[in-house]
Amino acid sequence: MEGSFYVYILASRYRGTLYVGVANDISRRIAEHQSGAADGFTRRYKIDRLVHVEEYASILEARAREHALKRWRREWKFALIEKLNPEWRDLADELI
Repeated sequence: MEGSFYVYILASRYRGTLYVGVANDISRRIAEHQSGAADGFTRRYKIDRLVHVEEYASILEARAREHALKRWRREWKFALIEKLNPEWRDLADELI
């Protein structure tokens, strides 16, 4: 995973509030969200379930994808999540 960058989607619950982010150390970043160490939006709305992850070789690609996903409609994001994770399982256990 060295040199990889990740775009991820967190959810508060099934079809709940979503957060799109980017990280180079996905395990650390998700642990921060889940422990409440990440200030702001995710802590305020208890958004801590990792439901989607994409890996990129460059930060430029990852940032471009993050920007695009943030502009997507909620229903499009739901469809993306449900394509690979129809049960909205928390994928963090597979990473950490």
